[in-house]
Amino acid sequence: MRANRWRRFSDWDERPLRLDRFAAEDAENGFAAFSSPADPEPHVAVEAGRIAGMDGVAEADFDMIDRFIARYHLDPEIASEAMAMPSPEIARMLVDMTVPREALVRLAHGMTPAKLAEAVAELNALEIAFAYSKMRARKTPGNQAHVTNAKDDPLQLAADAAIAVALGFDEIETTMRVSRNAWSNAVACCVGAAVGRAGTLFQCSSEEAEELQIGMAGFSSYAETVSVYGTEKSFVDGDDTPWSKAFLAAAYASRGIKMRCTSGAGAELLMGFHERKSLLYLEARCLCLQRAMGVQGTQNGGIDGAPLTATVPGGMRELMAENLIAVWLDLECASGNDARPTESEIRVGAKIMPYLIAGSDLICSGFGSILKYDNSFNPSLLNGEEIEDYLVLQRDFEADGGLTPIAEEDALDLRVRAIDAISAVFEELGLAAPTAEMKGSVAAASGSADTESFTPREVVAISEAIRARGITVVDVIRALDARGFRQEAENLLQLVKLRISGDYLQTSAIVRDGRVISAINDPNDYLGPGTGYRVDEARRAEIAAIRDVLTRETVIDQEEEYARKAATGLRLKTMGPAGRGEDPREVTVGISPAFGRKLFRTLGGLALSDVLSEIVAGIAEGGGTARLVRMGHTADTSFLGLSAARLSGSGVGIGLQAKGTAVIHHADRLPHNNLELFSNAPVTRLEHYRQLGFNAARHAAGEIPDPVVVPTRGEAMGARYHARAALIHAVETSLVGDGAAPEDIALDPEGPST
Repeated sequence: MRANRWRRFSDWDERPLRLDRFAAEDAENGFAAFSSPADPEPHVAVEAGRIAGMDGVAEADFDMIDRFIARYHLDPEIASEAMAMPSPEIARMLVDMTVPREALVRLAHGMTPAKLAEAVAELNALEIAFAYSKMRARKTPGNQAHVTNAKDDPLQLAADAAIAVALGFDEIETTMRVSRNAWSNAVACCVGAAVGRAGTLFQCSSEEAEELQIGMAGFSSYAETVSVYGTEKSFVDGDDTPWSKAFLAAAYASRGIKMRCTSGAGAELLMGFHERKSLLYLEARCLCLQRAMGVQGTQNGGIDGAPLTATVPGGMRELMAENLIAVWLDLECASGNDARPTESEIRVGAKIMPYLIAGSDLICSGFGSILKYDNSFNPSLLNGEEIEDYLVLQRDFEADGGLTPIAEEDALDLRVRAIDAISAVFEELGLAAPTAEMKGSVAAASGSADTESFTPREVVAISEAIRARGITVVDVIRALDARGFRQEAENLLQLVKLRISGDYLQTSAIVRDGRVISAINDPNDYLGPGTGYRVDEARRAEIAAIRDVLTRETVIDQEEEYARKAATGLRLKTMGPAGRGEDPREVTVGISPAFGRKLFRTLGGLALSDVLSEIVAGIAEGGGTARLVRMGHTADTSFLGLSAARLSGSGVGIGLQAKGTAVIHHADRLPHNNLELFSNAPVTRLEHYRQLGFNAARHAAGEIPDPVVVPTRGEAMGARYHARAALIHAVETSLVGDGAAPEDIALDPEGPST
């Protein structure tokens, strides 16, 4: 009977990918990544030194976005030259390592949104990533974290902020589940970020007016949630104009607060005001607006619209392309990778890789340093669950993703210090008195589900008191100092001083080791191999220092420890030189040099005494006679088996390494053409070894038994065991001697262990 479905589709139905939804390309309804029939052709008209027309629209018909871009972004002295260049030629310049970044930035200042979009659309994904690496403003890459929790618990916020700082995030950002908790969140993150080191910039994402007030109180040091849109109707829907946004940006800068705008593909589509334009063209308009406003940079790359953009063919490539336009315009770029656009871990890994390899001012504009359910921005592309995966990707590719592994023994101390610091501030300012139980529950908690701390309602009272009493960062610094947290007070004060100097208002500014680095004093100077950012030896050592790294010494120590506890069960007695046997029922078991001497268990954790006993018992059940021989000339499985077979009276032998790999061999066969191979030692159980012995005996009797199949579930055996296997095998080979003769041995329950 014909099946109605290939079952593989049922398997695929169970994959996380099938939770993602995909949209058909439909430009009429805004679902077009790179081009739409409604997109204008690139065009500029310059009359008497002013922009008189742009992208098919005459000045008299400009909407407010066109007008702002024409007036403040486009340079009339460059526009005619830049717009006359063929887009394919410009695209090639973007990936030509001999063309300086500065030359391309100059041309971008004369290009309209349609021209910028048309040029980057010429590039494939690899070329976009390469061009991004060349065009980003600051040489040294950085990263940004989200620090939030589902309860707005200030103790947990302080502890998690301290961990984020220890991991190396250059910026941390919070937001709230309850909007009135903004002030409490700000103080908690501010204090937590001062634990361990100084200089991590902080933002409290709130309603725009309140966010500015929090900044003026000194708690936040940057802002990036000033949203910009690519259509006039989207702006009007938010009661904004480019001029009002520019005014807000200037207000932040006047208080020494670093300022980026936010935009990204899919925003206009989500709001229903896409005007049938492509995602990239609309985002190019947003980015030209932001440069025209004079802001330091942009948070773009989809942001809240990223999941929608990722549903469209080419959507992920579009997110990269809009980031490229941002850095081409000489804007600092926090390159998205915050909203999680997929349930597929493969798509997550693929999404982050171009940025990890290319580097970015801030690779994620919100890496969820906390667990997914605690991320009040919604889950990021990467979250607390996946931090170690990201650290390993850095190590794999020797790419600086801005993070540094944290030692397990340091993490708890940092959390306790941060909790004590914020508790002291609350007590000193009369805001709250956290109990020892509350603090203890937070210190070890991975997420808010594990804590017995403040409720959101209790946090409201704290937050309202901070706001109503006009508490500022100076009050917090004094409280820290008064309660003995002098280093934290100094760290926080240093950040306030930097605001006064205004040094980190430079493009792409971050603070490392107490010093501002930016596009001014750390410009991206990539011009081919050997130039641009390189991971130096010190940084490479930091990146490589993930936890649980095996060394030969640790493996040997573990084996010796195991031997002290369990090796008493394996007692082997040397009987003398081994010759060829005469018994036609004989099956010789050739064990490796370190078997029972240096190594005492298989990779699967089975005691070698048990393994050997099962094989011998299986041979007996198969009607054979077991004979044990230790080989000294080889540790290779095939040659152990072949050598054993050539000594066997039946011509059948078993080769057995200490790590558990085994083979049934025959004296007349080629070395690597055995009878049965048991290569997956980690999943080979005792019953398999017993069946191995049985089958060897039946082979000796001239039969062809059913081969033993050791089932696997597709585990990545190499990833799990190969490092250890290689180290163990090195122990084996260290005992190999050229020409060493085999020795008969016997199980000796009463004798000393060998």
